[in-house]
Amino acid sequence: MQHQLGEDPASHAPRPASKFKKDYYGGALLIVIGLAAVYAGIGYRVGELAHMGPGFFPVALGALLALTGLLIAVSARGDKPASDEEAVSHGHPGGMPDIRGGVCIILGILAFLLFGEYGGLLPATFAIVFISALGDRDNTLTEALLLSLAMSFIAVVVFWWALKLQLPLFQWGG
Repeated sequence: MQHQLGEDPASHAPRPASKFKKDYYGGALLIVIGLAAVYAGIGYRVGELAHMGPGFFPVALGALLALTGLLIAVSARGDKPASDEEAVSHGHPGGMPDIRGGVCIILGILAFLLFGEYGGLLPATFAIVFISALGDRDNTLTEALLLSLAMSFIAVVVFWWALKLQLPLFQWGG
């Protein structure tokens, strides 16, 4: 006796289609990593906002990461599973994964390291945002340029002006 695809051989009843909910799993992973960072950071002196201890930054970032993971997992509740046609449209026609985003992010990080060492904060910030933005096929060059300029402005205000980061805005060579 042959079994049709999608049937449970023991009961001969159709099996419910189980869809991989990557947002649930991604959110859960962020929650676990965030809570682990909080747990590790509490082992150090945390302090308070005015007098931060060595554990303050890991605890704060871990809590934000766990909160972000929770929001991602909760937002996945309303998502409907993607049909096969929609899944193929986000990758290559042959069903291969689209690696453009990952490659652009890695290249952006490498460019940030290079320009941060030899060019300064402004070129490094512009490079990482511009190259990473090109990883999204929906972004145009103009959108990537505008996003890079906006993030460069924010980086100057936050890191160079407000936090007095010891990275020059521009430098020639290392």
